[in-house]
Amino acid sequence: MLVLGAGVIGVTTAYALARRGYSVIVADRAEGPAKGSSFANGAQLSYVYTDALAQAGLLVKMPALLAGRDHAFRIHLSADPDFARWILAFLRNCTKARFSANTRATLELGLESQSAMADLRYRHSFEFGHATPGKLHIFREASGMECARKIAAIKRPFGVEQEFLSPSQALEIEPALQDTDPFEGALWTPGEEIGDPYRFCRELLSILRNEYGVDQRFGFDVISLTSHEDRFSATSSTGETLTARRAVICLGAEAANFLRDMGIGVPILPMKGYSFTAPPGRHAPSVSITDTARKIVFCRLGDAIRVAGLADLDARDRSIEPARMQTLLDDAKAALPHAARYERAGAHWAGLRPMTPDSRPIIKQAAPGLFLNVGHGMLGWTFACGSAERLAALVESADNDTMTARKVR
Repeated sequence: MLVLGAGVIGVTTAYALARRGYSVIVADRAEGPAKGSSFANGAQLSYVYTDALAQAGLLVKMPALLAGRDHAFRIHLSADPDFARWILAFLRNCTKARFSANTRATLELGLESQSAMADLRYRHSFEFGHATPGKLHIFREASGMECARKIAAIKRPFGVEQEFLSPSQALEIEPALQDTDPFEGALWTPGEEIGDPYRFCRELLSILRNEYGVDQRFGFDVISLTSHEDRFSATSSTGETLTARRAVICLGAEAANFLRDMGIGVPILPMKGYSFTAPPGRHAPSVSITDTARKIVFCRLGDAIRVAGLADLDARDRSIEPARMQTLLDDAKAALPHAARYERAGAHWAGLRPMTPDSRPIIKQAAPGLFLNVGHGMLGWTFACGSAERLAALVESADNDTMTARKVR
């Protein structure tokens, strides 16, 4: 198996395949794992908060979004036909029925991923800052609380544990909220987890190399993937070639362009996000916090605070735009002024999340021997382990079907 991409999706996919006995090669253009969107994301493993982005309430906000009036969520308009198709598909998913179906589907994957992560940690003990601090969603307005109650009702049949709290109850759980502006209430999800995805990928790849014999090729900038007589050949920009009987594409936001050259279309647009990491402040939170009005998250990672947010749809440049980073810093200070030592904020990061119109990842066989594990949006870290298990099961099923067909012949 050739796995293209060594972010959290590629690394967990390699693990799921290697654990089933497949011989695996992982290749990535970077000089090490998790150097792209997995490097410094929000670090939250939000297995229950997997709500689809497209929802009915967004339709009324669309004119303001297109006009650039929401500084946290920007849409870069484009004349590209793929952009137009994506937007139209996104709008078709902005109904109550589709939002409900999409959210149930992503929640199911989230819970599968939580179980798969627990199994991985049971099999292999390694340090990546994993903890289960729980998560608080803070709502500034009553309308936000009411919407959250309706979404919670969709999830209730899955047995998830969530509780709506008054401001005073939320303060009992997280005293750091004493510094924030008045808020209507909060949603408490005690089972939500955290972990550093970069450390996770490095440590898991070491296990894959030493215990499973997984081959790792970094600095491999793949420019083409071709198939011939039941074998795939991946060629790099330097002319190096890797061959395998099966190939899995785990290229995140780059998957759409890469697959287009192979005649395969996938509805993925990049959504740029930002983060910074700073030392804890005098009122640093111990639980994960999402400020729903400002669309930013706070995560305690050991002796540091990770703050992530902003969403720039179809922004394809990975560089850090100073003005956008300043926006994130300003919003974080306004939300929790003493959560971090903002004057010492560093590790500024920007990454491209691979968004699908319905928020569902694309996990499928695209052609004989060619598999896709792409389109995880803002929840790649959350979905990684579950998506990998689904992909590996799909490969096994395809191989079993091939063996059965050969026996029949």
